This record gives sequence, C-alpha cells and structure tokens, in this order.
Amino acid sequence: MSRVQTKYKVCRRLGPGVYDKCQTEAFAVREQRRKPTRGRRSNSDYNTQLLEKQKVRFTYGMTERQFHNYVKESSKVSGMTPAERLYQMLESRLDNVVYRLGLAPTRAAARQMVSHGHVLVNDKRVKVPSHQVRIDETVSVRPGSSDKGMLVEFEERFQKLTVPAWLQFDVKKKAAKKTAQPDVAEAHGLYDFTGVIAFYSR
Repeated sequence: MSRVQTKYKVCRRLGPGVYDKCQTEAFAVREQRRKPTRGRRSNSDYNTQLLEKQKVRFTYGMTERQFHNYVKESSKVSGMTPAERLYQMLESRLDNVVYRLGLAPTRAAARQMVSHGHVLVNDKRVKVPSHQVRIDETVSVRPGSSDKGMLVEFEERFQKLTVPAWLQFDVKKKAAKKTAQPDVAEAHGLYDFTGVIAFYSR
C-alpha cells in the first residue's frame, strides 16, 4: 500500500482534517462513492478518546512516543488545564507556526523547511521543528530562501488563509511575532483535547 493510500485510510477513520491530501474535492467525491461499511463501531468512551488522540497525533505529525511526552509535560503546568497546555505546546511548535502562516502548504512541508535551515527565530537559524516559539519571539524566512521552493506559491496560498490571532504577521517581510498564547477554544468542534488527556489518564 502506497503512502497516499495509507493516508486516505487514516482519513476515512479519523476524518479529512488529519492530512491536507484529504482536504480536496477529489477525496470528498471518492468518499461519497464508497459503499457504507456494515456494522457499527463501538461508541464507548475509550474508543471515542482513542480516536481523538489519534486524530490530534496524526494532524500534528508525531510518533506515539513524541505525542505521549507532550501529554506528560502538559500535566506538570499549574494555572491551566492539561488540555489547554497541550494545545499551546502543539500550536507553538516552530513547524506548526510556519504552517499556520502559510509559509508551507502542509505541516510535513513546514518540518522540512525548518530542518533545511530556511527559517529564523529572532534572526537566528533554527533547524529544530519542535522548537517552542515563545511570546515576543519573531519567526521569519531566511532572506536567501524567500523566493525559492514552496515559497514561490506563498501569495496564492496566503489569500485563502486565516492567520491565528496570536500571531502578528508582516506579509511583505514574511515575518511574524508571537503576541499571545494559542487559545484551546480555537480547536472547538475540531478536536477534543480534554478527551485526549482523559485517554492517557486511564
């Protein structure tokens, strides 16, 4: 089975939001033509929480071990719920910030962009996709990379994009400043981070 077929299989189980390849008209038409699966899946709390965990993990492109470490870290912070902290940490990853700004078409492409040294944090090259972008830090594209590769289609991509409120973006400079922490309310209706925490708390 090819990687694309594998991703389609995951999308059918967890929803089209986990991979950008599944957020296309072609995928939607293909799914409409599929015959309904016989039988019912279990709607137990465990199964529901498992699906939410898998949905979030695949969306942010992490291994089980990496994701579990984020969950454990989220429970150590006081002053907010573990669900709130987990969302903040995942959204504040450098690769996710690059993706949210539209500088890369997918999170996987954003990880590659960071790893190859095309992204700066406070004017210093950072090649670690998991780097936590802090408040008042600036994320920008390396000057020599601003008109290469996936950035060639940036302007077209940006027209369809809504940049999160916690990022102040200068489009011309391709530079953004983090001005606040991501709010888990942004994920309402898309992901259940409380369910994810509950899954690991069993």
